[in-house]
Amino acid sequence: MHNNHSMMSRRRFAAGFALGSVALALPLPSLALTVDDAKDLIGKAVAEINTTIASGKSQTAMYGDFERIFSRYADVPTIARSALGVASKKASAAQMASFTKAFQGYISRKYGSRFREFIGGSIEVTDARAIKSYYEVISVAHLKGQAPFDLRWHVSDKSGKNLFFNIIIEGVNMLASERTEIGAMLDKRGGDLDALIGDLKTA
Repeated sequence: MHNNHSMMSRRRFAAGFALGSVALALPLPSLALTVDDAKDLIGKAVAEINTTIASGKSQTAMYGDFERIFSRYADVPTIARSALGVASKKASAAQMASFTKAFQGYISRKYGSRFREFIGGSIEVTDARAIKSYYEVISVAHLKGQAPFDLRWHVSDKSGKNLFFNIIIEGVNMLASERTEIGAMLDKRGGDLDALIGDLKTA
């Protein structure tokens, strides 16, 4: 009787493990991103951005903080691949790794300089909604002496983690504008990706 019970327990355990293995091989609906998860993620990112812009730190120190925030909350590989466009298909794995790292610093400085304009103000998350396969988190930037404006974040879990992959500042789409800009920078260098990577490190 005891042996039968043990066998049943083992079978249940094995069946449970097998089901778990199948679940891991498939998309994970049980762990799927929710609107509250998306809102919570951007709430945390915004809290860190607000802390940085109110810190009184130097520009260089702020850029370091913005890069850490960006690497923690953004899907940098996806954004970098999108920015590079068709050239990403021809790039080697080593080139993509180097480009992604250089792009992370570049985009952090670029958007960090935008966020530095918010000194004396703050960003407030106001809403979130589902759009196709991702969520859009809506926030409002309150600037000193200026009318508030719209700041939207697109959040997905396609990377395996909840991360944002796009920002829209006053209607300007980061993915679209970066693809245009990076494409133009690559064209100026005759399609030389290594030269672009080198220049992005200081851009």
